[in-house]
Amino acid sequence: MRIWALADLHLALSVPEKSMEVFGSSWKEYVKRIEENWSRQVGKGDLVLLPGDISWASHLDEALIDLRWIDQLAGTKVILKGNHDYWWPSNKQLRERLPPSIQFVHNTVFNWNGVSVGGTRLWDSDEYSFEPIIEEVKTSLVGKKREENSFGQEQQNMKIFERELNRLEISLKQLDQKARLRIAMTHYPPIGLDLEDSRASRILEKHRVDICVFGHLHNVKMGGSIFGRKNQILYLLVSADYLNFSPLNLG
Repeated sequence: MRIWALADLHLALSVPEKSMEVFGSSWKEYVKRIEENWSRQVGKGDLVLLPGDISWASHLDEALIDLRWIDQLAGTKVILKGNHDYWWPSNKQLRERLPPSIQFVHNTVFNWNGVSVGGTRLWDSDEYSFEPIIEEVKTSLVGKKREENSFGQEQQNMKIFERELNRLEISLKQLDQKARLRIAMTHYPPIGLDLEDSRASRILEKHRVDICVFGHLHNVKMGGSIFGRKNQILYLLVSADYLNFSPLNLG
């Protein structure tokens, strides 16, 4: 039994006009590549973590087309809400309508064979920036590519970030402290490239997280050290395009 992670699938089976292939050759046939890499590596008894931006659908009925596609792949899957998962409904609806092999984390945790998984989406933070590792491309999916914000927008972002930090606390408090491995999923990175302390990283440390996986950053320049270990937590970027659409083996 192994654990894998892959963020930012950006599936668009129900809304093909939103296919990521419009963003260049790096995304060509990305759905096919995900399926081939997944099928080659992931076993039926494995766990696959999908930290956000699952589907471009706007409503759950549309998203279920993408979710059923995920369901037919091997393994037990755990999904987390990303900033583009506009279809994400209430926990009650998710429990009732998710395909059988898919679980979710939202103010909750998921326990599996001695592994305890929690987390939340997070949001943009002024504590750190990722512009040095992002390629210049004409897309709104560049990650933390900053734009000028009005004071009102900045205030709104701060409120969302505060709410997400609270949700991180709520979820991680429920982690099984007897688990052999405690994993946090966030969609936005919880820490900067310099691995300096952040409000989110301090919460992760408080709850004795072993690994944190996250996505959101796209068109990341390859090469060099991307995140790493800080205070016994391993921080891993698992955006699909960064991993060449192949799930990352966590062990």
